Amino acid sequence: MTLKQLQYAVTVAETGNITEAAGKLFIAQPSLTSAIHELEKEYDITLFSRSNKGIEITPDGDEFLGYARQVLEQAALINERYTGKEIGKQRFSVSSQHYSFVVEAFVKLLKEYGKDKYEFHMRETQTFDIIDDVAHLRSEIGILYLNNFNETVIKKTLRDNGLTFEPLFTAKPHVFIGKNSPLAKKKSLTPDDLKPYPRLSYEQGSHNSFYFSEEILSTLDSDKELIVCDRATLFNMLIGLNGYTICSGVISEELNGPNIIAKPLDVDDYMEIGYILPTAIRPSQLTLHYIEMIKTLV
Repeated sequence: MTLKQLQYAVTVAETGNITEAAGKLFIAQPSLTSAIHELEKEYDITLFSRSNKGIEITPDGDEFLGYARQVLEQAALINERYTGKEIGKQRFSVSSQHYSFVVEAFVKLLKEYGKDKYEFHMRETQTFDIIDDVAHLRSEIGILYLNNFNETVIKKTLRDNGLTFEPLFTAKPHVFIGKNSPLAKKKSLTPDDLKPYPRLSYEQGSHNSFYFSEEILSTLDSDKELIVCDRATLFNMLIGLNGYTICSGVISEELNGPNIIAKPLDVDDYMEIGYILPTAIRPSQLTLHYIEMIKTLV
């Protein structure tokens, strides 16, 4: 294995096309194909499946490429440290449930550490995909929550994927509503208060079990259910339909505006929000800085 071979594999994955990757790397297509075959033979795996439709990354390839990207990034940092040459684009990725403080910390990190060239990914996504992203090193860090209900299942999934969970803070359950909602005048809310109104939840795809739900108390019956995929849609529906969603209560008015407010929910429950990291890989300095920024915010 060489760094050049790893770069070849990553470029093929990024382009999804051998011919395009060869042009981007300024090498002949047969040479690139041969280099990929040598890498596959050395580790006895298949990185890409080839068909008339093109190239697709195999499950083994997905895992391998995660490690390859980490190696290339570390090599670039060494090169910059000891030669003074710029490493090109600085890269950083976060996968998270839909928390505004995660985005706010991401923005602060980018403003402070983003150089002239960068490629930062902020993935607000489904719970299982957060775990999968960090396990396969598509993201350096993931943000999600645990409570008594989901802890056993989530922690087992983390262990199975070689990940660890570190708590950031524990929040009492709150409800996000529009500032003009009929519920807005109450100091706190009960589950009975919520029954007449639409409940909004985030789509969890094929892993749509209660244990992977982003909202606590997901097993409670609700006559009016709205399932969405992104935070902007959820907030618009909270305002337009007098809906609600159960959450941590932490919100950034700077990023999300003044039209969403949080009210305490009178239930005996909690949300332990924390971050997940690969157990066997030391976090980068950028990841550590990001964790400190989150801690400062919350």
